[in-house]
Amino acid sequence: MIRKLIAITLPVILLTGIGFAEEGTEEAVEKTEKNPIVKMETNHGDIYFEVFLNETPVHAANFLSKVDEGKYDSLIFHRVVKGFVIQGGDPTGKGNGSMGPERLADEKSPYPQIIGTVAMARAGASASNCQFYINLKNNTHLDEDDFSAFARVIHGMDVVNKIGLVETAGPRKETPVEKVIMTKLLRVEELPKEE
Repeated sequence: MIRKLIAITLPVILLTGIGFAEEGTEEAVEKTEKNPIVKMETNHGDIYFEVFLNETPVHAANFLSKVDEGKYDSLIFHRVVKGFVIQGGDPTGKGNGSMGPERLADEKSPYPQIIGTVAMARAGASASNCQFYINLKNNTHLDEDDFSAFARVIHGMDVVNKIGLVETAGPRKETPVEKVIMTKLLRVEELPKEE
């Protein structure tokens, strides 16, 4: 009986403790003391991420170093797949670029690929570098393919959803017609004050 109770309540406690933003809502989750916050300024509004530095150190440190060096500033979200993901971080803006020859080893994240999580895109096993995506819906099937969720949206999910609805064109209908620009990414200490 006790085992059943633990088996039922533990996943609920763990999932509610994660505090991800619900689809279409603006839920500001307080920053944990252990993980850094990154603010992404875009031409559609600001998005704030909690970066899982302790839980996914390889992917998180890679992302944070590129943020600190300004490598994502002025890049675009080159891929928008309605109801799936928005993807950016490619210096060429075409989806086939990288920021150097190094590739990240696969890293298992304790967080599932659900709405609002951020993960590194990759071309194959141990092939992550700089491109990342934000989940527009629960995509837990990506966990089975070892995509590593290294951050989550903690404020600005409305902006993510707005970007997820921009007009697209191209052969696969995934290229935004008007550029969606990541004007600046920087570390911050806190979320914006509620107005």
